[in-house]
Amino acid sequence: MRAVLQRVSKAGVTVDGQVVGRIGKGLCILLGISVDDGPQDVDYMVRKILTVRVFEGEDGQMWRRSVKDLDLDILCVSQFTLWGVTNKGNKPDFHLAMKTESAREMYDSFLIKLGQAYHPGKIKSK
Repeated sequence: MRAVLQRVSKAGVTVDGQVVGRIGKGLCILLGISVDDGPQDVDYMVRKILTVRVFEGEDGQMWRRSVKDLDLDILCVSQFTLWGVTNKGNKPDFHLAMKTESAREMYDSFLIKLGQAYHPGKIKSK
């Protein structure tokens, strides 16, 4: 499982001209699920995302507070391309990315566990 975390002042996802997810200050997460991932990877990623210190503290020092510490928003986006391999030629190979149906089930499990460990209303997804 791979995740790209980006601190944002606001973020949104638009599909076919329709906003499907929008947050204020918090984290935007691109989550890629591989063929080797299991429930233990979901648990690890939920813990890591909620506790990684990427925000400044009250003293202005960076890397002091987590999204959970500050009660901020989270926008999650499933992103199979994080498992693309481009070692050979110019065409990406996605054989390490989990297949659609299995990945969708694991992504849904990730969102449920993230909501159980945090505030479900603070989590948006698409």
